[in-house]
Amino acid sequence: MKKFLMACCLIAALAWATGAMAQDPNYTVKPGDVLSISVWKEPDLQKETLVRPDGSFSFPLVGEVDAKGKTVADLTKTMGQRLAKFISDPVITVSIQEIRGNKVYVIGQVNKPGEFIMNPSVDVMQALSMAGGTTPFASLGDIVVLRRTAGVKQSLPFRYNDVVKGRKMDQNIDLQAGDVVVVP
Repeated sequence: MKKFLMACCLIAALAWATGAMAQDPNYTVKPGDVLSISVWKEPDLQKETLVRPDGSFSFPLVGEVDAKGKTVADLTKTMGQRLAKFISDPVITVSIQEIRGNKVYVIGQVNKPGEFIMNPSVDVMQALSMAGGTTPFASLGDIVVLRRTAGVKQSLPFRYNDVVKGRKMDQNIDLQAGDVVVVP
């Protein structure tokens, strides 16, 4: 029964996180997200679409749309401009059905390694908490965050004991989608 209740709480938390981010007007679409797109009074122009790993998706009459890093409002505007060639005054609704691309990964000496959906902003300590904390064998002074920005790979050090004691708090950075927290 306890495991069932924990699973229900986790599902509710994930649903809340997905809904919260989907309603955030500043949330940028990421590869892996699922979009729901509909054009008013055009039943053939309603579909759910997956944002491909390259950050784009296809839609009838619109063609290829680059969605990576764009907000729902940006996509609505772009699609409206392209559809205006075929439909007068198109009314388009774009919404995020599922957030699958806004993930961070925690690996190594943690109790529950894996991928975790970020609720708009997650820092390193929160990610470690989501992973169930560290094991007794973790090397807390050697934790690193691996990040890829515009093809450039970075390794950002994180000293757990400093942060826990309230020192060098600038290490407890907000993670970005795709970051990997490595706990050796």
